[in-house]
Amino acid sequence: MPLLSRYVLIELLKVFLLALVAMTMLIVLGGVVREALVQNLPLAQVVRLVPYILPDALRIAIPITLLLAATNVYGRMAGANEVVALKALGISPWPILWPNLLLAAVISFTAVWLNDLAVSWGRSGVQRVIVQSVEQIAYHMLQTQGRYSSNFFAINVEQVQGRTLIGPTISLVSRGTMPRITIRAAEAELSSDCEEGYLRIRLRNGKVDVEGGMSIRFPDEYEQLIPLTQASRAAAANMTPSWLPLRQIQPEVEKQRQRIAKLQQEMTRDAALAMFQGEVDDLADRTWQARWQILQEAQSHLARLLTEPHRRWAAGFSCLCFLWVGAPMAIWLRHRDFLTSFFLCFLPILVVYYPLMIYGVDGAKSGTIPPWSVWIANGVLVLWGGWLLRKVFRY
Repeated sequence: MPLLSRYVLIELLKVFLLALVAMTMLIVLGGVVREALVQNLPLAQVVRLVPYILPDALRIAIPITLLLAATNVYGRMAGANEVVALKALGISPWPILWPNLLLAAVISFTAVWLNDLAVSWGRSGVQRVIVQSVEQIAYHMLQTQGRYSSNFFAINVEQVQGRTLIGPTISLVSRGTMPRITIRAAEAELSSDCEEGYLRIRLRNGKVDVEGGMSIRFPDEYEQLIPLTQASRAAAANMTPSWLPLRQIQPEVEKQRQRIAKLQQEMTRDAALAMFQGEVDDLADRTWQARWQILQEAQSHLARLLTEPHRRWAAGFSCLCFLWVGAPMAIWLRHRDFLTSFFLCFLPILVVYYPLMIYGVDGAKSGTIPPWSVWIANGVLVLWGGWLLRKVFRY
């Protein structure tokens, strides 16, 4: 590699790594503080969250810090007339551009991997830490607020003495055919069993009231088991496409296509049979409406599955697109103040790139536009960067 190319590459790497460390730390700190406040996590569990939040922080920080490094290095060179001096010597600006474009391509592949890691391993890891910390979170909130609740149950207490809950009232919400249950007791104690996946509530001297009028008294001990996933205030784990690793998406696509084909075949068969028997009015009843709803939901899920790989690859390669635009724009602007160059470059990206990305992702997930439409925002940056490079090379 020529000396000039190596010099520019090293300068960009220094700025990029320094900015990346600083911004990643800020994002991780913000993410940890947010989860700690929302979930009332104890300090030991807050520390456990850091590795799981790190990939998410990196995937956000890398494109922005790469753009910042590009505008810093190339803006400083252009402001000092170094690019003009190169062109006066008959040297094309290409030797100072291609090494960093190659670096950005490598970083883009890394960013794709980080996108995949953040939404699969990172999210599930954060949830697992919160679920496993239900006991500590519940005790902390009961001591400070006298109440702990999730989407499935709630506990109110008069006071907490050590690990003993005094005068607890537990309400289990009704779900499906299961009625609402209210348990009142003199004392209770919580313990989580991570191996079995349950939060155990041992109650003494109380009464169980079941919605509908049934009531049962227990003078001794009564144990209520609640699954940790229901006892936790974390978002429920799910297998939506945004939580799946890339390697699992294609098999899920095939399964979903087979399910849709089966639903369509069954509906076509039953519709033909109803028409043959002269029972056309039955096609407008609630049963058919429910079947149409199931089919539409299956097609929507397939659209999200097809969109997800494009979204992750397009988000990863925004790194290359940002550098592709940032480097020539910084040279063209010729501002030695890198913050001015950065904001003059980032503002159009903020106004154009991100709205186009959101539009592409939302439209592709809803099935109104093709999944590859997610790349439109990247394509706009490629065209913009090409136009800027043409100006840099010509003038």
